[in-house]
Amino acid sequence: MIVSCRARTPATDLQVVAGVSDVLDRRAALKRPPTTLVVSDAIALGIAGLFSSATPSGRVLEHFYRRGSIDGADLIEAARVEQGFASPEGHAALHCLIGWIRSRVNGQID
Repeated sequence: MIVSCRARTPATDLQVVAGVSDVLDRRAALKRPPTTLVVSDAIALGIAGLFSSATPSGRVLEHFYRRGSIDGADLIEAARVEQGFASPEGHAALHCLIGWIRSRVNGQID
């Protein structure tokens, strides 16, 4: 299923860090956080931009970063691959991107 981002401008690196931290803190405070508690579109784009590279998974993230839409399954797979090489902070950011994708897919089904 194609996921699309409404933001046209990605968040800056500092905004990504703050947004990821905020969402993770808010989700941790809840026993059952809703699937709608995710990073913003701009932060999702910013995360993709941080992990864009010449690798196959990095190219998927770059495609999303540049175009703002992509197949959700491909983006999740790319984020999971990148998690295997990321720092703990990067892993957390990619986790938030995966949550954003799932939120978009669930929203399109409902």
